[in-house]
Amino acid sequence: MLTSKQRAKLKSIAMTEDTILQVGKNGIIDTLTAQVSDALKARELIKMKVQDACMLSPAEAANELAEKTKSEVVQVIGSKFVLFKRNAQDPKIDLKAK
Repeated sequence: MLTSKQRAKLKSIAMTEDTILQVGKNGIIDTLTAQVSDALKARELIKMKVQDACMLSPAEAANELAEKTKSEVVQVIGSKFVLFKRNAQDPKIDLKAK
């Protein structure tokens, strides 16, 4: 579980990140879940977008993907959302308060 300070730090990092994956009209399919899982392992923090044709709201898509990838929803803004999952073997983001 993320603390409010950790969440704030991740939000500030996410502002400079590009959107790397999209949830399309097919919703959350197995290949998308696998791509999200791989991206989280490589980056820890990813920004995604829900296309207009998708039947899920951004919050629904974020929560479903977080559940399937065992990650955490950092934030949902408009059609975009940010997921975080700590890579235990090779951490990329330092969440310690400074």
